[in-house]
Amino acid sequence: MHLPRPSVRVRAAAALVACLALLSPAHAADDFLDPAQAFADGLVTGELLVRASASLAVLVQGYAIGVAVAFVLSTLATATRLGRDLLDTLTAMFNPLPAIALLPIALLWFGLGKGSLLFVLVHAVLWPLALNTCSGFRGVPETLRLAGRNYGLQGLRQVLLILVPAALPSILSGLRIGWAFAWRTLIAAELVFGSTSSGQGGLGWYIFQNRNELHTDRVFAGLAMVIVIGLLVETLVFETAERATVRRWGMQR
Repeated sequence: MHLPRPSVRVRAAAALVACLALLSPAHAADDFLDPAQAFADGLVTGELLVRASASLAVLVQGYAIGVAVAFVLSTLATATRLGRDLLDTLTAMFNPLPAIALLPIALLWFGLGKGSLLFVLVHAVLWPLALNTCSGFRGVPETLRLAGRNYGLQGLRQVLLILVPAALPSILSGLRIGWAFAWRTLIAAELVFGSTSSGQGGLGWYIFQNRNELHTDRVFAGLAMVIVIGLLVETLVFETAERATVRRWGMQR
């Protein structure tokens, strides 16, 4: 008898439960239930949601700035030879550099607070997204470019109406990679100095505080929240965007 294949969401939920079971200390049933109870309590009291909101508020700002700068650099690299050489040089220099390694410099320049977080987040998003976007632009067939010119599309209009739709699979890939880099960079940075100068820490700071107080169950609850947010963003944002665009247009299977 042929059984129906589980859906993607069911498989993802099963994988999440398996990961939590493996992460729980000593792999015992009680040690698994304690983080689960701490996670449920954090949701009921709202503490985990408040911490997640603080992290995501900073993440969205840094991500948006990184996307805007990456688009400008990619457009310049497509339009001019100098811009291409500049982007190639900058990505070769800074793309291999971990964003978290810039924390000491960020602290010296922007102090202990939101500015430092935004600096490392922009670095985490900018280079992989610019690299993927520029690569996608370069891969656009010349016939599409000529068709755009025949309709009078030049400059920014050609980029927005011809290059961006044609290079959308590469752009979405860069956005996904940039999100992953930014999310893990933010959590790592918050482990060091929190979220904002006002003292409202995010998920990383929540994990760090509970580790210092030896609340292991809350540490794992914080890690579970990081994983859940990652799954939600992947499913609700990126997969939805792919289904509505590149898969619907037949550009991706």
